[in-house]
Amino acid sequence: MSNKKGSGFKPKYSIILPTYNESENLPYMLWLINKHLNKAGIEWEVIVVDDASPDGTQKVCTDLMEIFNTNDKDHIVLKPRPGKLGLGTAYLHGIKFARGSFIILMDADMSHHPKFIAQMIKKQKEKDYDVVTGTRYVQGGGVWGWDLRRKITSRVANYLADFLLGLQVSDLTGSFRLYKREVFEELIKLTESKGYVFQMEMIFRSRQIGNSIAEVPITFVDRQYGVSKMGMKEITQYLSGLVSFFFQAN
Repeated sequence: MSNKKGSGFKPKYSIILPTYNESENLPYMLWLINKHLNKAGIEWEVIVVDDASPDGTQKVCTDLMEIFNTNDKDHIVLKPRPGKLGLGTAYLHGIKFARGSFIILMDADMSHHPKFIAQMIKKQKEKDYDVVTGTRYVQGGGVWGWDLRRKITSRVANYLADFLLGLQVSDLTGSFRLYKREVFEELIKLTESKGYVFQMEMIFRSRQIGNSIAEVPITFVDRQYGVSKMGMKEITQYLSGLVSFFFQAN
């Protein structure tokens, strides 16, 4: 479903955006990406990896492609899959079609604001970092829209991971990150987790092979439309993964 008009376009930054039932959020997200990245002079593309959403997400995406793709630049590419196959495999699928030298991962539900991408790119350039990860848990970062229970759950999960694994990254459960393409491709080959644990394992493997990692404070805003994918299954997976990585590290 890629538009052929801009086939010669070579963006420097590829955003892989997994979606499932994000028809309400996707127009806002893509509009904000277009606004903030164009303003910053960033050459970008978005690879939308949709897992057969029944709410019409793919139709919304193709309509938006007509708006944001120009005669010489395909900024938005839709690469759907036949069903819900997991977050990690969505990134594996998306990287096949990404043209950029850097890969950016973020959520499509408006919890990650595209305005932080320029800050992540600036941080990466400072010391040629391999990975730049957004964090809610340093000065300047924060969370909006969560109840106390969810805030405590997230804090405890990240504290336990940092304490047990010693990765020196304050937000291991966050999914707003920038990778050098070659680093991302190497890490994803090493990473076995395909669900919620994927983000933590990517940082764990990154430390194992000696990648340089920097953090940028971000503000996380809970989704306004749609239903959160977080549940007890994801929490159980996280704890199981944490125990596994602890024994691998020791």
